[in-house]
Amino acid sequence: MSYLKRISGAVVALALSLAAPASAQVKIALDGPKDLENVGTYVWAHTFGEHLAANGMAYEEFERGALGGEAEKLDQVSQGLLEVSLSDVKSAGTLDATMFGVMLPYFFTGVGQMDRALLDGGMLERINSATTAKGVRVLDIALIGAGAGIFNTKHPVTGVADMSDLRMRALDEVQIAIFKAWGSTGTIVAWDEVPNALQTGVADGYLNPPIVPLMFGHTSFIKHFTDANLVPSSRAVIASEDWYQGLSDDQRKIVGDAVVAARAANREWLGTQVAVLDKLRGAGVEVIELSDAARAEFRKASEPLYGLLPMPEGALDAWIAAKGE
Repeated sequence: MSYLKRISGAVVALALSLAAPASAQVKIALDGPKDLENVGTYVWAHTFGEHLAANGMAYEEFERGALGGEAEKLDQVSQGLLEVSLSDVKSAGTLDATMFGVMLPYFFTGVGQMDRALLDGGMLERINSATTAKGVRVLDIALIGAGAGIFNTKHPVTGVADMSDLRMRALDEVQIAIFKAWGSTGTIVAWDEVPNALQTGVADGYLNPPIVPLMFGHTSFIKHFTDANLVPSSRAVIASEDWYQGLSDDQRKIVGDAVVAARAANREWLGTQVAVLDKLRGAGVEVIELSDAARAEFRKASEPLYGLLPMPEGALDAWIAAKGE
């Protein structure tokens, strides 16, 4: 980490440490705009905060980037300086790679199966058995939008073969591996640099839920979307374990009930996202629906990736058992 980044992180940490005591406002770090119509994670965060407030626990929302990037937010949560953060699954997964199970392509039949694995199947409890020892509690998995699909600037993608000439923006090495399995190539590009990369040809597209180019104004250069429904598009909702353990029993129940309310609102919001495809079309983006045969082809090409994620021994088998059929 550069000297400037260390100084920046220290300044944020100092500011938070000088904030009001634990009995004051619960700080919630957002990951996107404050938009209840289009941003699923904000639906989660706002519902959570409003439930806290209705039960005597004040909260404050911090805009994306206000408290630093993913690494800074994770560090602040683990130190007890930030109570709640909507965070990148990959970032949270550095504490326990079991978390990466929610990123497996074509692993879940849908969000309902993922929720069953996390809650009824005990995977959220399993994750927390490791992360809480490192100062972080995973409260929930919040959905950004409908399942991730393939956006690109060049041509329609109707099957795996159409990926061969595309160089895709990758979030990390996992997505690099996904593109390689599909016969394509990937290049890691920071999100803030994506518009320039797409407009200059450094990258030809990316994987994201259908709402993303509408949220970030990319529809002037993104022209094709394949509704591949690759994986539930999600964020990890993490909380400070120090903060959580410092709550009274009544306050912990309020927080637990707030999580339940937030999850219900987030999943209900997801049901409204069918209209997003029409919004994409209205913005000039061609929407391609995969045939059953093409979807099966993508799924088969993705299966070898399951063993590539650096999950602990036995974690993949645990996910398979937890999700059931």
